[in-house]
Amino acid sequence: MNHPALAEKFNKDFNRTSWHDETLWFVRQKRDKAVYPIPEFQELRQLASQIKDHTLGNLDKYLVEFEENALKNGVHVHWAADAHEHNEIVLGIIKNAPAVKEKTGPVKMVKSKSMLTEECHLNPFLQKNGIEVVDTDLGERIVQFRNEPPSHIVMPAIHLKKEDVGETFHEHLGTPKGEKDPQALTEAARQHLRQKFVEADIALTGVNFAIAETGSVVVCTNEGNADLGVNLAKVHIACMGMEKLIPKVEHLSVFTRLLARSATGQPVTTYTSHFTAPPEGKEMHIVIVDNGRTQQLGRADFRNSLKCIRCGACMNTCPVYRRSGGHSYDFTVPGPIGAILSPNIDLHKYSTLPFASTLCGSCSDVCPVKIDIHVQLYKWRQVVAKENELPAAKKWGMKGLAKMLAMPKVYDLGGKLARGALRVLPHGLTHAESLNPWAKARELPEAPKHSFKEWYSKNKK
Repeated sequence: MNHPALAEKFNKDFNRTSWHDETLWFVRQKRDKAVYPIPEFQELRQLASQIKDHTLGNLDKYLVEFEENALKNGVHVHWAADAHEHNEIVLGIIKNAPAVKEKTGPVKMVKSKSMLTEECHLNPFLQKNGIEVVDTDLGERIVQFRNEPPSHIVMPAIHLKKEDVGETFHEHLGTPKGEKDPQALTEAARQHLRQKFVEADIALTGVNFAIAETGSVVVCTNEGNADLGVNLAKVHIACMGMEKLIPKVEHLSVFTRLLARSATGQPVTTYTSHFTAPPEGKEMHIVIVDNGRTQQLGRADFRNSLKCIRCGACMNTCPVYRRSGGHSYDFTVPGPIGAILSPNIDLHKYSTLPFASTLCGSCSDVCPVKIDIHVQLYKWRQVVAKENELPAAKKWGMKGLAKMLAMPKVYDLGGKLARGALRVLPHGLTHAESLNPWAKARELPEAPKHSFKEWYSKNKK
């Protein structure tokens, strides 16, 4: 299904659509309140953008530097060309870990938030190979229970009400039926996950930033689940896209000051954890993944999308995302940023996503690394048209309109007929949803008797 069809399905529940819209806008307002007291915020955005520009322009150099320093720290570094290779590497690390080889029972892995592993569909792959995978981020665990993908990259279960979570926990954790108190539900999740942490053989984390200068990876969380998992398990696997690099430690504070403020309106995430070397008797592995990133890097019009630090601010402000939900994008990263990343992966499958935007530019205004998202959306539309991926009705409609606009007399006649028809045809026909999708949410204006062209010809002096 394409975005319009999935969005229409989401919008059938009017109440859910309204509170989803309001909730995301509330987060956008929190972001604004956190940003306005920082007089140098725009300078921070500019600096972050410049650091990312420099890093992407010298990515080959910094990848080598990062690997060399990570190896010196005793970390195993792996390279994956695509999602399949990434998944096979992770499975190989798990199977070859001494802690796993000595085990007779099922292998258990705890996992903190990682959009890359969602992108690679790691969970179902490992589960098919007999690995028990437990997402330990609260929102991720909720959607994992429900067998759903995250609908937002920072707030994975934002599409659910507390009543939905209560029913899910009643089914999977045995909480009292009808329990919807957030504190009680959080406590139930905490008790459930504590045991999973204790039993885990492997801990997998995502990576927010990777520092070439030190070979370290930095993970930002609000729940401390990454730290708990890594400290208790024998093996730590950190999975990262190659664009996560920054050159030096001194650059990190620029991004940490931007990330949480843009994402949730916090000054900083509760935990900012640096992982540099494995503790004695333990293993640390870093898997660096391409999966289309070098292709995007080679596209001059779209390489800026690789600056993204996955804050989700563009989703919180986007009127289309807020009123269509993350699942309508059918891509790991929804919203405006997902709409410029997804066509690079599969243009045919995601050809409708660049059109899931009003091009209002609000996404670009709030982006902490100054990605020109709305400009890239427009440029992707041009690519979609050039590659013949437009829906047939739109393609032929645009061709017909182009011909009509090139013939002024035909255009004038068409305008007269349309204005006349709108004045005499019954409302039920002119506003029939099957003929006029615009009328689903809006009333057509009263048709004028004359066109502007006619009025101007008559009234010009």
